[in-house]
Amino acid sequence: MYAMKKNLIALLALVMMVAALVGCGTENAAQGKQDATRTVTDIDGTEVTIPTNVERIADLWHANNQVVLLLGGADRLVTTTKNVQGLPWFAQVYPRIKEISAPVKGTDVNWEEVEKEKPQVVLASSKEQIETARKNGYAAVHVNFATYDGLRKTVKITGDVLGGDAVKNAETYLSYLDEKTKFTDERTKKLSDAERPVVLHIVGGDDLFKVDGVETIIDEWIRYGGGRNAITAKGPQIKTTIEEVLKADPDIIIIGGTQSAKGIEAIKNDPQWSSLKAVKNGRIYANPVGTFNWDRYSAESALQLLWAAQTIQPQLFADVDLVKETVDFYKRFLHYDLSEADAQRIIKGEAPAK
Repeated sequence: MYAMKKNLIALLALVMMVAALVGCGTENAAQGKQDATRTVTDIDGTEVTIPTNVERIADLWHANNQVVLLLGGADRLVTTTKNVQGLPWFAQVYPRIKEISAPVKGTDVNWEEVEKEKPQVVLASSKEQIETARKNGYAAVHVNFATYDGLRKTVKITGDVLGGDAVKNAETYLSYLDEKTKFTDERTKKLSDAERPVVLHIVGGDDLFKVDGVETIIDEWIRYGGGRNAITAKGPQIKTTIEEVLKADPDIIIIGGTQSAKGIEAIKNDPQWSSLKAVKNGRIYANPVGTFNWDRYSAESALQLLWAAQTIQPQLFADVDLVKETVDFYKRFLHYDLSEADAQRIIKGEAPAK
């Protein structure tokens, strides 16, 4: 009896030891999975070590929130920006954006609020924000673009950060972008300067003298679309004067942002602008605005190529069904069913119908 009892105790001890070892192994495996890392290369060429499985992202750049949405990673956003929350079509497509912490207003970041959300990765376009994030111990990935080439790089980097299906989603989107770039370029590249209308792009309707120059994504889509930029100075969001606008005498005026209708009305009612060819011929247009402005810092700039081409060279692009293209884009990349009426509102730069 004593021997039996002794054997039973020994057997129980053995079982407990095996269970402990198994539990320890499971815990170590889980810890190993949690601590597993990989590297991504950001827009500066800096290698950043990030977790293998990224589930919590603080995105401090307004435009890149849209790239995350496009690639299927929006559910992993733990912070966004107040600017993004103010975009009607973004909220229409992805209502949760209104519920996410928004510690970014303009370029100001409330780092205490970021800390509360415990992000695994911080995405930002500002070098200052990147430096601050890294000093605070975050894996910070710099993303930024001002040209189509930069857009391509940023989409790829964001896909790499998200990992999984997002990598393939990025490749699919970039193929689409390349297709639309080639399509517009092939039809317009042989046009002479005389055949290219002069296009003035105004940043927004609240300041008619803030315009976009060369070496920008705006200048690129003007050129792909068969036009010439009225502004020859380099860079985006340049301050100009009525005298310089009158001298350029644009054939076409395009106004970006959500205040474009206000800007168009102001131009039509201001005698200073009345002598311009664009005003005389009624060629003043509101730029489309979707989940982000089509004209700048936007993955929807793939659609901007088509809109610009049809607006600048309507006869060359009469066969483009932009409403259908927009509906298809939202279905394919944003997994959202736009109605044709919705698409028309986006193309006109209008908010969703109430």
